[in-house]
Amino acid sequence: MRHPFGFVKMGLYHEVFPPSLFRYSGATLIRYQICPVHPQAHIFEITLTVDRPTPEGQALTMPSWIPGSYMIRDFARHVVSLDARAGDRPLAVAKIDKQTWQLPPVDGPVTVTYRVYAWDLSVRGAHLDTTHGYFNGPCVFLAAMGHEDQPCEVTIVAPAGAEFATWRLATGMPRLSGAELDFGVFQADNYDALIDYPVEMGHFEHARFEACGVPHDVVLTGRFRVDLERLCRDLKPICEHHIKLFGEPAPVDRYLFMTLVTDGYGGLEHRNSTSLMSPRGDLPLPTDGPRQVRDGYRGYLGLCSHEYFHTWNIKRIKPEAFTPFDLSQEVHTELLWAFEGITSYYDDLALARTGLISPESYLELVGQTLTRVQRGQGRLKQTVTESSFDAWTRFYKQDENAPNAIVSYYAKGSLVALALDLTLRERSNEQVTLDHLMRALWQRYGEGSGGVPEQGIQALAEELLGESLDEFFQLALYSTEDLPLAPLLAARGVVLHWRPAGGHGDNGGKPAKGPAPVHLGLRAAADPLGARVQVVYEQGAAMAAGLSAGDVIIAVDGIKTDAAGLDGRLQGYQEGEVVEVHVFRRDELLRFRVTLAPSEASTAYLTLAQGGLTDKGRAWLLGQQ
Repeated sequence: MRHPFGFVKMGLYHEVFPPSLFRYSGATLIRYQICPVHPQAHIFEITLTVDRPTPEGQALTMPSWIPGSYMIRDFARHVVSLDARAGDRPLAVAKIDKQTWQLPPVDGPVTVTYRVYAWDLSVRGAHLDTTHGYFNGPCVFLAAMGHEDQPCEVTIVAPAGAEFATWRLATGMPRLSGAELDFGVFQADNYDALIDYPVEMGHFEHARFEACGVPHDVVLTGRFRVDLERLCRDLKPICEHHIKLFGEPAPVDRYLFMTLVTDGYGGLEHRNSTSLMSPRGDLPLPTDGPRQVRDGYRGYLGLCSHEYFHTWNIKRIKPEAFTPFDLSQEVHTELLWAFEGITSYYDDLALARTGLISPESYLELVGQTLTRVQRGQGRLKQTVTESSFDAWTRFYKQDENAPNAIVSYYAKGSLVALALDLTLRERSNEQVTLDHLMRALWQRYGEGSGGVPEQGIQALAEELLGESLDEFFQLALYSTEDLPLAPLLAARGVVLHWRPAGGHGDNGGKPAKGPAPVHLGLRAAADPLGARVQVVYEQGAAMAAGLSAGDVIIAVDGIKTDAAGLDGRLQGYQEGEVVEVHVFRRDELLRFRVTLAPSEASTAYLTLAQGGLTDKGRAWLLGQQ
């Protein structure tokens, strides 16, 4: 019997295992060995052995992008050296494009040894130094072309040196040898599986809990203080909520949450694990109250919930365009609003349904999402399906004008999911909900189905409801009109309010703290010289006066200011007054005269109606029937 919050601390296993340990009958085994040979220089060395190279000469390729992160990243650019041999004989290697290498025809096995520079501290890359190592498969594993469907064996070797003798290893990849958390030999059914098991090595904290009978491991790397027992206790109901929503049993026999605790933030889903980055202050502290959920911790739980929901919604239920993935080039789909937007809807909703946060706390988060969407003029220029399709070139390559030009398929997609859920509930008298639609998607388009057609979600929703939803989907997906959320929420006992921003740092979600101030119409961040302008909003006072993103505001009406004090400098001014703003643009000092204007009512917050949630509201928000 395993203690649900037990800590596992084990030694290392340094033996390099022979390839004979893992064989598939009748299959060509593709063997890899990866070793952090030079942590100080951030170098992984990988050896790839192909027992039966293709007769015309083995070709090797590295992915250009990683599933879940829709931008061409050209991982092959980090390969710093590569050579090949057939036995003891060196082979000539020709590079035929940016990510593909060609070997000559040979009889018998070929072995390719190459080194990868790993200094991308993100959830989508590879990173190695003297404190830890981490990699995603697309960043380090070449594919033997023509053998992508063959089983793979991976030996992961610990770095040499006494200072690394206590390093441990965590991965969701099935293990062939070595004790738990040791280095050793692992297996993957094929190349697609191989690159979907990220690996963390180094010093980390480890704990375990069970959800619906499935063991879930938690690994935290970095310097931090944390109440691990509390974290496991809170993650358990989130995981159980998602498993039960789609229906038991879970599609995995184990799951791994890996978090690098640093000053970054992000997450990337994988088939039985997730890689996360979190600020230290977002973790639960031993000094927190038993029911206290600080805003940062609420965000971290929402991130874990989001990536866990992806275990179904994108890892196994996929767009038809992604079955199979073509990792050599961009693959477009209009459905990212569903795979990221619906996931973004359920991530925080699960926190409310499991009682980890209050209904009021959940409504605050919805208000913040509404605010993010409403403030950008991009929502009037790009539909959520266009945002999905253009993710490669616009959403993942945002610049300072992004809020004025695009809409987020994450944020707007989550609002579409909310509107769809409430619409289904209203039209069916709670007999059909988004929960039912997600279960139907899982049953019809789960792993191995061929994927969801571009119009498949609407078609399935209409099939469940028994009537047309064309008007809803045309409005929500193919127009830039605002969603009719106010009446849908009102029927649930929730009131939607709009107000002007209380300053450039006001994220919405809460009532105003005082009278609405005048506003410059920009977003700024701290800079050693003052307040660096990040975004200048269309139709705002700053844009009308000529300020631009990148300008550093140093004074307002002759008085020095910074980002923290910018709102305070405007106190006492009224609409129509003109202020003189001094900025540095590059190394030039410029002066602008800005006519102040009130903020538009683009900041949202939600409250419970006087009578509280209605019965329908409790069914939706709390999952009560």
